[in-house]
Amino acid sequence: MNPREAVSHLTPNAWDRANRQLIRKALAEFSHERLLAPERTPDGRYVVRGDDGSVEYRFAARLLALDHWHIDADSITRHRGDTELPLDALDFHIELRDALGLADKILPVYLEEISSTLAGTAYKLGKPQITAAELAEADFQAIETGMTEGHPGFVANNGRLGFGVDEYHAYAPETASPVRLIWLAAHRDHSTFTSGAGLDYDALMRAELGEPVLARFADTMTGLGLDLADYHLIPVHPWQWWNKLSVTFAAELARQRLVCLGPGEDDYLAQQSVRTFFNTSAPSKHYVKTALSVLNMGFMRGLSAAYMEATPAINDWLAHLVDNDDVLRRARLSIIRERAAVGYHHRQYEAATDRHSPYRKMLAALWRESPVAGLEPGRRLATMAGLLHTDHEGRSFAAALIEQSGLAPEVWLRRYLDAYLTPLLHSFYAYDLAFMPHGENVILVLDGGTVERVIFKDIAEEIVVMDPDAALPPEVRRVRADVPEDMKLLSIFTDVFDCFFRYLNGILATEGALAEETFWRTVAECVRDYQASVPHLAEKFEQYDMFAERFALSCLNRLQLRDNQQMVDLTDPSAALQLVGDLANPLARFAPRSRP
Repeated sequence: MNPREAVSHLTPNAWDRANRQLIRKALAEFSHERLLAPERTPDGRYVVRGDDGSVEYRFAARLLALDHWHIDADSITRHRGDTELPLDALDFHIELRDALGLADKILPVYLEEISSTLAGTAYKLGKPQITAAELAEADFQAIETGMTEGHPGFVANNGRLGFGVDEYHAYAPETASPVRLIWLAAHRDHSTFTSGAGLDYDALMRAELGEPVLARFADTMTGLGLDLADYHLIPVHPWQWWNKLSVTFAAELARQRLVCLGPGEDDYLAQQSVRTFFNTSAPSKHYVKTALSVLNMGFMRGLSAAYMEATPAINDWLAHLVDNDDVLRRARLSIIRERAAVGYHHRQYEAATDRHSPYRKMLAALWRESPVAGLEPGRRLATMAGLLHTDHEGRSFAAALIEQSGLAPEVWLRRYLDAYLTPLLHSFYAYDLAFMPHGENVILVLDGGTVERVIFKDIAEEIVVMDPDAALPPEVRRVRADVPEDMKLLSIFTDVFDCFFRYLNGILATEGALAEETFWRTVAECVRDYQASVPHLAEKFEQYDMFAERFALSCLNRLQLRDNQQMVDLTDPSAALQLVGDLANPLARFAPRSRP
């Protein structure tokens, strides 16, 4: 790519728009997390002052349920005395560094993440603009690559530190560039492969690569005096090969414990999670999730070889639970299982580091089922993240689906809640089981514009069983965690209400598609109807009250602002929570007159 062309999206107009959008989000989310305390001015607007009081940000806003700040981006102005200053997101974070708790060590890295997020926004603003109505009729991958916001809560949500601009164009989901994965042969003395029931290594490789590619790889190995049968094949993100493995694992390559076989023949598209790929050459084949030593949104996005070993067994266990539960079957919940995993053990790095080290997470991969294979005729797929997407005209994907469905908005919402919320409630109350059900981890199955059922994914790394005494098979015990009693229901209140419904309600309410009261009343009705359907769980409903007056406010940005390289220990997520005060529960006023 021509170096000048590579940055052609960085124009003054796009940069100004990107900065305005990001400052709007920063004001909204940092106010929600009570890092900022906007003051009401006599004209009904709000003001936030910088740390030294010399700079003011003025804006118009509407405060919605769950302390959600809906801020008019066009209303934001920045002032020093009588002088109006241009909006600049980097200046914003420097001027408010004390309020945001940005330590000297964190600040420059965070500013780099902000810069990368702004650059990504500028690129998206320069793409051909697709309306929400057009996107609502698009196919699965057009919707996936058409998302413009990323995570709705995190301000620095597209850091991707490590990507150069050429690599951004090649691998960022929004660029929709086809990618061919690079394949390595890893000697079996140093690699581990595990698979779920009914699948073995040879069958997987034949299905994913085909005999001609396998024969080519075998010929390459034979030419080196090696036997492919002594090795496991590992798919690798091209960035990881060029930037990490070819250098950091040089000794393994020199000693032929690793052998580079070159690219496969299938084209893939990067998904919203950046390191997971969808096979566009053969959509019914598996997704491939790869290790990627890029810093993005509070984590280095590697994959641990040791951690991957139990992944297929955990998925099989959960699939069996889902398939054999009447409530989950009625909701038609399904998961796409992570069917196989492979990882490479670099003995010297493992000897030199602890289990958290990124040096242990550089070379591993897993294969996840594709939702396309089990799709009924006439149905479509869409990432649930799409429900929070708004187009350049301010129209939402969610409202476009509602219109397409022909249903009353509250009826459309209830269908969606029955498919999405009911399984989450039942998993919690019946099994002490929590998912990480954010927009990128859920796939909607659509009949026209109506949500018919949902598919959960990203299972082994993100589910937790919150009963320390739960009887789990030995290979599944990793998912068990001892979570304090008063934090357990935050798996619904935080992950679903605050981190997803808060935004969906805000979008539908401000667009005029559905009134706030109707939104939360419909959620309450879904909860009440679920509880009425399983009266044997009445004691659990009383113990963990979905209609409590208030619940703790758990703050995501505070985690990233405190440590943007290892935000949370995934083996003990509750220990890292940043709880600051509480939120009024919008369901409280819809509590049943007679409690369970």
